[in-house]
Order: sequence, then structure tokens, then C-alpha cells
Amino acid sequence: MSHDDNVASQPPEMSLLLAAGLQDHLMTASNDLERLQRLLDDACLALMEGFHDSAGQLGTVIDQGHEITPHLTEVRQTLFKAVTALQFQDMATQLIAHTNKRLRNCADQIARDALGDDDPDGAAVVEEGPLKPNPVTQDEMDAGSVELF
Repeated sequence: MSHDDNVASQPPEMSLLLAAGLQDHLMTASNDLERLQRLLDDACLALMEGFHDSAGQLGTVIDQGHEITPHLTEVRQTLFKAVTALQFQDMATQLIAHTNKRLRNCADQIARDALGDDDPDGAAVVEEGPLKPNPVTQDEMDAGSVELF
């Protein structure tokens, strides 16, 4: 017997409970993604502040006519890595937003289909889910040419 047969043979109250439980799980996952996004934003803000402070200090050293030593070259390479991390944040933000929209669309569909329309004027509104399977096609990052100064 398939899962669909089990659900179809259960009393309507059980199907409603299962649907409500599934909707709750989807909304909890969606809320977790939103919390993850806030944490990621905070961490990347700190990273960006550190990047700008370091770039400013390095710019001051260069402006004062100091020789660009191998050590300063290493510092610049470290700053390039910081920019790569900021690119990661951008990709992660897109993936989180896309997944969150997909989860909320599923939760709304479950609510509409299983729990019925609660709007006396018509059908419940379900925002359209993402059309693309993935907003970010890149799955790894390499440091590239980045203009710092």
C-alpha cells in the first residue's frame, strides 16, 4: 500500500492533522532559514567592516610611500580572500531566499488544498513558487581579479 493510499484511507480529521503538521514543519524550516539569513548578514557585515578597515590601513601605508614588500603583497592576497567570502554571502543569500520561497509556497499549497479556503470571497492566495530550480549555478568559488584600491 502506498503512502497516498494510506492518506486517502484515513479519516478526514487525520488528513487535516497530517497536512497541518506538514505545514507547520515547512513554516518552521522557513523561519529557520530566515534566522540563518540574519546570522549570515551579521557575520558578513563584520567581515566587510574588517575588510574596509584593513584596506584603509594598507592604503595609508602605500600612500605614505612605503615599499610594497612581500609581506604587504601577502596582506593584499588576504584581502582578496575576504572579497571571495563576501561573494559566498551573496550566493548563499540567493539560495536561502529561493529555498525559503519554495518552502512557503509548499506550505501555502498544503493549507489551501487540505484546509480549504478561509476567504469567503474566493480561493486562498498562494504566491507562485520559484520557476527556476536553482538561482545560483556556481557551486564553488575561486579568487579572481578584484580591484581593492
